[in-house]
Amino acid sequence: MKRDFLTLWDLSKEEIDSLLKRALELKAGKDASKCPLIGRSIGLIFEKASTRTRVSFETGIYQLGGQPVYMNSKEIQLGRGETIADTAKTLSRYLSAIAIRTYEHTRIEEFASNATVPVINALTDLHHPCQALADLMTILEKKGKLKGIRLAYIGDGNNVANSLIEAASRMEINLAIACPEGYEPNADVLEKARENAKSEIIILREPREAAGMADVIYTDVWVSMGREKEADDRKKKFKNYQINSALLACAKKDTIVMHCLPAHRGEEITDEIIDGPHSVVFDQAENRLHAQKALLEFLLT
Repeated sequence: MKRDFLTLWDLSKEEIDSLLKRALELKAGKDASKCPLIGRSIGLIFEKASTRTRVSFETGIYQLGGQPVYMNSKEIQLGRGETIADTAKTLSRYLSAIAIRTYEHTRIEEFASNATVPVINALTDLHHPCQALADLMTILEKKGKLKGIRLAYIGDGNNVANSLIEAASRMEINLAIACPEGYEPNADVLEKARENAKSEIIILREPREAAGMADVIYTDVWVSMGREKEADDRKKKFKNYQINSALLACAKKDTIVMHCLPAHRGEEITDEIIDGPHSVVFDQAENRLHAQKALLEFLLT
C-alpha cells in the first residue's frame, strides 16, 4: 500500500526518529554508493517558485540513482484545464513518486487521492512538512536531542509554523510562537497538535517572552508567496518581531537561530544574526537534501 507525505501526521514518532537517524547517516556518507532509486523516475510538479526545494529534490533523487522529472504546471496540461484527477492517474503510470509544490492544500489532497504512487508535499499554503523534517534534523544535529527542547518561533503563523507545530507535538518539543494578533497559525492545526501533544505549545504576543530561555529561535519571512499585496501592512505589524541582537540577548547563550530561507535581510532578521555565530541557517538549508533523501528511501523502498 502506498504511503503519502502530505503533513507531519503521516509519520509516527518512531518513523520520524528512524528517518532522522537515516538522514544523519546519509549526511555522514554512509551507504553513499547504494542507488535505491535506480531505474525510477520521480516527478516534481511546481506551481510556486523555488530554490532550495527544487534543487535539493533534484540533487537527492540523482544521488539515489533516480531521474528527477521537473514540470512547471504552466508547461503541462494541468495548466491548460486538465483535471487534477486525470493528471494524477496518468502520471502514476510513468513515475514512481510525485512531489508537488502548490497553493491550496486541497489540491495536493485531491492529487494524492487519485494517484497510485506516493505523493510528497513539497509545500502548500497550509503545510511545509519537508522543511519541518530538515528542521528536526538540524535541531537534533546541533542539540543532540528533540524531547524537551524549547523552540521559539517568532513571526507569521504561516505554513512553516503549522508544520513546526505538528513536529513539536510529535517529538515532544516545547514550542512558543510569538505573532501579532490576527496572524496566528491555523486553528485546526493548533487544536489537533495540542490534543496529541505531551509538550507545551503556546501562542504569545511578546517576542522576548518567547525567546526567553529558548534553545532554538526560528523565523520566516513576513510576506509569504501569494501575500505580496499585504506587504506594506504586514511590515508595519511585524516590525517588533525582528530577530536581532537585542532579542537574542533574551535567550540562552548557546541558542541556535534558524530560518527556512529565503530571508529578507533587515526585515525579519538582521545581517549580524543570520551571518553570526548562533546561526545554523545554511546547515539547515543543506539538511533539506539529506532529510528528503531519507524520506524518498522510506516511501519507495
